[in-house]
Amino acid sequence: MNIQIFGKAKCFDTKKAERYFKERGIKYQFIDISKYGMSKGEYNSVKNAVGGMRNLIDEKSKAYEENYCAYLADEDAVEQKLLENPVMFRTPIVRSGKKATVGYCPDVWKTWE
Repeated sequence: MNIQIFGKAKCFDTKKAERYFKERGIKYQFIDISKYGMSKGEYNSVKNAVGGMRNLIDEKSKAYEENYCAYLADEDAVEQKLLENPVMFRTPIVRSGKKATVGYCPDVWKTWE
């Protein structure tokens, strides 16, 4: 099992996700999404696994408001803003191959083991 956790250093749910995998002795790779973002390929894989781009956006983030994403009609424009400003991602994004979750989802992660 190859687990990647895309998260933010100060995110409480990201820390809970890391603790979940540590307690079970499952190795994972942590990627600070604020600092490194997500590649286009990773993004597309995660987007398909979680049911679309809207499930990945943190609509309560300051960056979401500052970029006026709520007022953009074009989905491609919102997607471009999301990739340019990775702090707009809802975290943690936990990925294992083609499977992915957004948020703290231990019930789903149990099925991956």
